[in-house]
Amino acid sequence: MNDTALSWLRDRTQFVKLGQHQSPVVELDVGIPHGSVLGPLFFTVYYSPVADVIVSHGVQHHQYADNTQLRLAMQADNTSDRLSVLAACTTDVRQWYMQNGLQLNPDKSEALMISTTNQLHTVSSTVTSVSVAVVALPVADQMKVLGVVLDNKL
Repeated sequence: MNDTALSWLRDRTQFVKLGQHQSPVVELDVGIPHGSVLGPLFFTVYYSPVADVIVSHGVQHHQYADNTQLRLAMQADNTSDRLSVLAACTTDVRQWYMQNGLQLNPDKSEALMISTTNQLHTVSSTVTSVSVAVVALPVADQMKVLGVVLDNKL
């Protein structure tokens, strides 16, 4: 992110005003002004460079607001190698978050392997968890993605 765009997010103040009443002014080190017209744009500008970190690992992704979904194609014979790529990617994403004043919450993260029944049976006996940002997440049978429930057989 360039210095001009970053300066819009640093050394900010905020207060709440309701009618004739106003809260004290609070200084912020960095942040996106919530409820402002430009807040979503500022957040997008601030957050979008994490995509470069993900792409550098050869991992596909989708971002929606502060939700990032990672996708990685695997074969039964390269599962452990591909899971290592995913682990390295999420560790680097976590590091980017920390350097940019954000926090990755592994408790809100999920892992899902989608495949045919035969392939799932082969892989599920060896893969019971996925390392995401140094946290072992159990592999789920299904997950909700933007309101749509996906299961492991799609």
